[in-house]
Amino acid sequence: MSDTLASTKSNFGTLPVFLTAISTILGAVMFLRFGFAVGSVGFTGTLLIILIGHMVTFSTAMALAEIATNQKVEGGGEYFIISRSFGVNIGAAIGITLYLSQAISVAFYIIAFAEAFEAIKPWVASEFGYELYDNRLFSIPALLILIWLMVTKGANLGMKALYVVVTILAISLVLFFMGSTSYSETFDSTLLFKNITTDKGFFYVFAIIFPAFTGMTAGVGLSGDLRDPKRSIPIGTLSATIVGMIIYVFIAYKLASSASPADLVNNQLIMGQIALWGPIIPIGLAAATISSALGSFMVAPRTLQAIGGDKVFPNRFINFWVAKGTKVNNEPRNATILTSVIALIFVLMGDVNAVAEIISMFFMVTYGSLCLISFMQHFAADPSYRPSFKSKWYLSLFGAIMCIYLMFKINTVYAMAAILVMVLLYFYITYRGDNKKGMAKIFQGVMYQFSRKMQVFLQKSEKETAEEYWRPAVICLSKESFDRYSALEIMKWISYRYGFGTYIHFVQGYLSNETKVNAEKKLKKLIKIASASKSNVFLETIISPSNTGAIAQAIQQPGISGQPNNTMLFEFKKGDREWLGAIIENYSLLKVAEYDLCILASSDKGFGYKKYIHIWIRREDYENASLMILLSYIILGHPDWKNGEIKIFATFHEKDLKREQEYLTELTTSGRLPISANNISVLPIEEGIKRKDLINEYSADADLTLIGFHGSMMKSEKAIELFEGYDTIGNILFVNTLTSKFIK
Repeated sequence: MSDTLASTKSNFGTLPVFLTAISTILGAVMFLRFGFAVGSVGFTGTLLIILIGHMVTFSTAMALAEIATNQKVEGGGEYFIISRSFGVNIGAAIGITLYLSQAISVAFYIIAFAEAFEAIKPWVASEFGYELYDNRLFSIPALLILIWLMVTKGANLGMKALYVVVTILAISLVLFFMGSTSYSETFDSTLLFKNITTDKGFFYVFAIIFPAFTGMTAGVGLSGDLRDPKRSIPIGTLSATIVGMIIYVFIAYKLASSASPADLVNNQLIMGQIALWGPIIPIGLAAATISSALGSFMVAPRTLQAIGGDKVFPNRFINFWVAKGTKVNNEPRNATILTSVIALIFVLMGDVNAVAEIISMFFMVTYGSLCLISFMQHFAADPSYRPSFKSKWYLSLFGAIMCIYLMFKINTVYAMAAILVMVLLYFYITYRGDNKKGMAKIFQGVMYQFSRKMQVFLQKSEKETAEEYWRPAVICLSKESFDRYSALEIMKWISYRYGFGTYIHFVQGYLSNETKVNAEKKLKKLIKIASASKSNVFLETIISPSNTGAIAQAIQQPGISGQPNNTMLFEFKKGDREWLGAIIENYSLLKVAEYDLCILASSDKGFGYKKYIHIWIRREDYENASLMILLSYIILGHPDWKNGEIKIFATFHEKDLKREQEYLTELTTSGRLPISANNISVLPIEEGIKRKDLINEYSADADLTLIGFHGSMMKSEKAIELFEGYDTIGNILFVNTLTSKFIK
C-alpha cells in the first residue's frame, strides 16, 4: 500500500458497516422489483430466490469475515482482501471489474431513485400542465448534487446522511407492514403455496432480484476508514446479511397476501397501495436508493484508490493521481471524480434492468473469488492462515460453485464476457507489471497439501507386484551434471509420461555452510536447466565426503510418487575409470536395495539425431531384454524421439544358432519376450570374432545402444573392462535387472 493510504482515516466503528450494507440490501430492488418477483413466481418461488441468493451471499459473507480476521485489512475492502490472498495480478483484474460494478451501481441506484417520482407525475401534470416523460430530469440533477457533496464533504457526510435515510427506510417498512388492503382481508392462506405460471423464466426473475442481496459487502469498502476492521467487517457484514434475509421473507409474505399476482407484476410501486400511509413508499424508495448510491459512492473510489496505490495501472501518473487522497482523512477525491464520470455515463442510459445485469455479473465474480480464496486457504493449511473467525470449507466451495453456476444461468453471454474481461486484464497486468507470481503463492499451498495426501495414500495403498504393472521409478546420481547432460536427458525421457525420476547432483565434501551454499546454487542452476528443457524430473543435491556415502544416501531416498524407487542410473564418460570404478565397488549396496541398475556410458556423439535405438541381447540376457525393451519404448514415447525406431540384435555362437533361433521364436510367440520376431536380427558369432566387434560394427550409427550385463560380472577383477571397448559407437546404456519384467 502507498503511504497515502496508510495515513489518517475516519476511524468508523461497526455500525457504519452494518448501515452501509443493510441500506444497500434493502434498496431499490426491494421497492421496485420485489412485487414483480412475487407476482411472477409466487410466494414459494420468491422464497426459493431468497434462499438461493442468500446461499451465495451468506457463504461469501462467511468467507469474507474469515479472510478479514486473518490479516490487517487496509483501504480497498474486497480488492485488498483478494489481492493480498490471490496476488496483486489477479487481485487487480478482479478489483478493476469490481470497481466498475461499484461505480455503475451508483448509476443504478440513481436511476431507481428517479422512479420514486412516478407518484408525483400525475400531480405535476394536473397542477402545472407539464408532462414529465423522462426520468432523467430527476436522475441527472440528483447525481450532480450527490457528486458535489461527495467531492466536497466526503465519507463523513455520507455516514451522517446514512443515519437519516436508514431511519426513513425503517419507518417506511414499519408502515408497509402495518398496512392492509381489501385483498388481504379476504386472502386465503392456502394460496401462498400455489404454483404460478409465467412466461418469464425463474432465472430471469432471479437475475432482476439478485442485486437486492449484493449489498452485503458494501460496508467492506470502508475498510480503510474503520477503527478495527477485523471486528467491524465480520459483525457488520454477517448481521446485515441475516437481518436482510429475514426482512425479505416477511416482505414476500406481505406482498403475496396483500395484492393479486396481476397487480404485483404490473404496478412497480404496489407497496405504496399496501402501506398504512402510501406516500411513505416513494419517500422510502428515495431514501433507500440515495443511501445505496451513497454507499456505492463511498466504496467505489476507495477501491480505485487502493488499486492505484498498488501501482497496477501502466502509467505512473494515473497510479499517483487515483491513489492521492486529501490531507485530512485521506479522502479519494480524484477517484471520486472519475467514478462520477462513469456513473453519469450510465445514468444517461436510463435502463435499470440492463444496468442491473451488468452489476450482477461482476458482483458474482467477486463473490465467487472470495469463496474460492477461503476454500483454498482451508485446503492449503497455511500455518500463517489463522483467522479468528472461521467459516467451513464446504460453505466456501458451495458459494464458489453457485456463483459460477448462477452467472451462466442468468446470462451466458454476459458471464463469458465478464470472465474474458478479467482474463485479459490479468494477462495484461502480469505482462506490464513487475510481479509475475500471480496466484502462485496460494496454489503452491494447495498443491503441497494435495501432493502430501496423495503420497500418504499411495504409500498406504496395496502395491501391485505383478510384473506387468511395473513402471520405472529411477534415481540418478551424478557428479558431473554441468559437464554433460546425457544422464539428465535420459531421466527426462523416462519421466515424461510413464516413469518417475529423481536426479541427484553429488557435491563431494563435508557438510558445512560453504558446501551447503554451493549445493543450493547447483540446485537452482539444475532447476533452471530442467525448466528450459521442460523436464518432469525431481531435482535434489547430496553432500557427502565419499562416493560410498553418497550412493548409500541416494538409494535410501523416498520415492516421489508414493511408490518405492526401483532403479538406479549412473553416468560416466567413456575413458574415465574413476567414477566407473566407484560404481562397480558399490554394486553390493544396490543389490541390498534390490534396485535394477543402468549405467550410461557417454560419448562425444551424444544422442545424435534421436532416430535409432539398438538393443543387443544374448541367451544370458533374456531377463535383461524385457527391461531394455521396456525402457526403449518409454524413451520413444518422448517427443524428442517421435521419429525413432527400435532394432534388436540377438547374437549366438554359430553352433547354437538354430537351437537359439527356435527358442527365441518361442519366447516372442508366447509373449515372454515382448517384441515381434520381425524386429529381431539374429547374428552368428564366428570363431575369432568378438561380440564387441559386432556391436561396434552394426551400431556405429545408433543414437542409443542398450547392452545387458549380469551382477556376477561386477565381482570380477576385470569388471571395469566390461564397459570398455565400444569406441566407435555413441552413448551406451548398460542394463542389469534384478526382477522379471513383462510388457502386455
